[in-house]
Amino acid sequence: MFLGDVRTAQVAALEESAAKVCAGCKVLKLSAQGIGFFPSPQRARVIWAGVDDDSGQLSKLQRQLEEAIRPFTPAERWGKFTSHITLGRFKPGYHSATPNLLKHATSLYQFHFGDWQAREVEIVRSELTSAGARHVSLASFLLAE
Repeated sequence: MFLGDVRTAQVAALEESAAKVCAGCKVLKLSAQGIGFFPSPQRARVIWAGVDDDSGQLSKLQRQLEEAIRPFTPAERWGKFTSHITLGRFKPGYHSATPNLLKHATSLYQFHFGDWQAREVEIVRSELTSAGARHVSLASFLLAE
């Protein structure tokens, strides 16, 4: 989930809140399947692969984390949660390749990419630079075995 700007003075408290939630969550058994686009295929800005777990633990963890970090983020930022892995972003004005990508992506609409276990949750800071975004891990929280 994207937090937006969090004041430096609040980062330690945010980490503590996230750590409490993660300590109560078991390792997640996840599956990557299918391709999608945000906000829609016709106005694609992001291409993603869907993430699912049969147990519903991922959605439960997301809801608990959302509640725990709400005091540290701007009010009412949350939309519908779609568990996914971002595969790429489209630069504004570069949509000429979208029809070709959509054509190929439809063949992967239900493709199963694989399974894995998520054993930790990270808080990652994005630093926007002229060369693109740089991501720095601020904290990592192990999930219970």
